Amino acid sequence: MSKADIGLIGLAVMGENLVMNMESKGFTVAVFNRTTEKVSAFVEGRAKGKNIIGTYSLQELADSLKKPRKVMMMVKAGKPVDDFIDLLLPYLEAGDIIIDGGNSHFPDTIRRTKYVEDKGMFYIGTGVSGGEEGALNGPSMMPGGSPQAWLHVKPIFQAICAKVEDGSPCCDWVGENGAGHFVKMVHNGIEYGDMQLICEAYHVMKDLLGMSADEMHEVFKEWNEGELSSYLIEITRDILAYKDEDGKPIVDKILDTAGQKGTGKWTGIAALDEGVPLTLIGEAVFSRCLSAMKAERVEASNVLTGPKPSFNGDKKAMIEDIRKALYASKIVSYAQGYTLMSAAAKTYGWNLNYGGIALMWRGGCIIRSTFLGKIKEAYDNDPELSNLLLDPFFRQTVMDAQDSWRRVTATALTNGIPVPAFTTALCYFDGFRSERLPANLLQAQRDYFGAHTYERLDKPRGEFYHTNWTGTGGSTSASTYTA
Repeated sequence: MSKADIGLIGLAVMGENLVMNMESKGFTVAVFNRTTEKVSAFVEGRAKGKNIIGTYSLQELADSLKKPRKVMMMVKAGKPVDDFIDLLLPYLEAGDIIIDGGNSHFPDTIRRTKYVEDKGMFYIGTGVSGGEEGALNGPSMMPGGSPQAWLHVKPIFQAICAKVEDGSPCCDWVGENGAGHFVKMVHNGIEYGDMQLICEAYHVMKDLLGMSADEMHEVFKEWNEGELSSYLIEITRDILAYKDEDGKPIVDKILDTAGQKGTGKWTGIAALDEGVPLTLIGEAVFSRCLSAMKAERVEASNVLTGPKPSFNGDKKAMIEDIRKALYASKIVSYAQGYTLMSAAAKTYGWNLNYGGIALMWRGGCIIRSTFLGKIKEAYDNDPELSNLLLDPFFRQTVMDAQDSWRRVTATALTNGIPVPAFTTALCYFDGFRSERLPANLLQAQRDYFGAHTYERLDKPRGEFYHTNWTGTGGSTSASTYTA
């Protein structure tokens, strides 16, 4: 019997679809699942007659693979990944490759890469984005880990991933150890931000402008044909048009509590660790948390009052303002996400290709959009770009949008409609463009109560001073600490 090009463990929907995708591109795939009944059901059903080998033990899986063996795990993140690595290792030999295609937290991937490499084998942690459809028809893939393993898996990964217009694959090597899963985590954080921004645009149109789902469907349809064209705008368009059995919009019947799996939270924590102001994604995560407090919000709505939304202006002009506010806020979200990747690259010693990451996100993934092509151009023009807002295209776009942006946030807040992501994006823009912020007072406060010292405008950077503010504190200062 001919041997398989790659093995895959975990036959849930993502695993199955990836196997079908690989097989359709000419690869033979060996499959294993801990519940072996799933293997039988798959090979006798959906995989029948295809170049897919069912195996019923890890020994059988390892024996069925060409060398160096490549085994991809599509199992739940966390302990199951560690368990399978330990179960697999006895059946592998030097030079074999273990791949984790799940949503693992990047510190785990850093640890696992070292662990597997110490055993003489190679490890890849790859982000896979695009959901079930992407897994089957072409996902965005973000591999990192042992560089020596990339050449062995590159032909498979680049064959099965999504392609952009010129045929470029939405998959390339990201970097060492946890780099791939870090970039996937930031992707998911940006996804949180994009979704929250769209929801705020919907909220303003619905509650301030009094628009119906059908009217908003037409707006999102138009937006998807312009610079906001993206997968998330496209599905929002379709959701708003979808009717329940009684002919009414199903979106109006869905409970307003959002779930989350943790990748947005991880992105926020990583930003805090790196000292990067990832404010928009943070607000997107907290907005989901607030939405989940449904019972408390219902109770509060009966006792806490605010303004009743009322709009007497030009509705069409306001819709255009909302579009510009959405676009400008989206630029800020990506600027923050890229700043986080840049900071982490310095911390972990990764050599990230920022334009290449934008290309990987152009197709297949949840945040795919035409906008990402502009990010690639920005980094092609200046690989050392410190912030997307300093790129000429993005700088001009945000400057042109800011009057609309301010009108939307001011009007929403005046009318009691929460727009935390729009607002924090605008505050970041205003803070980032400010030569002077009030942190001088903050540092004086820190020095007053904790002798934390401060630098002076009239002295060189790096020289620290302490004032005896009360006359009784003495001259001893605390050590400095910067996040």
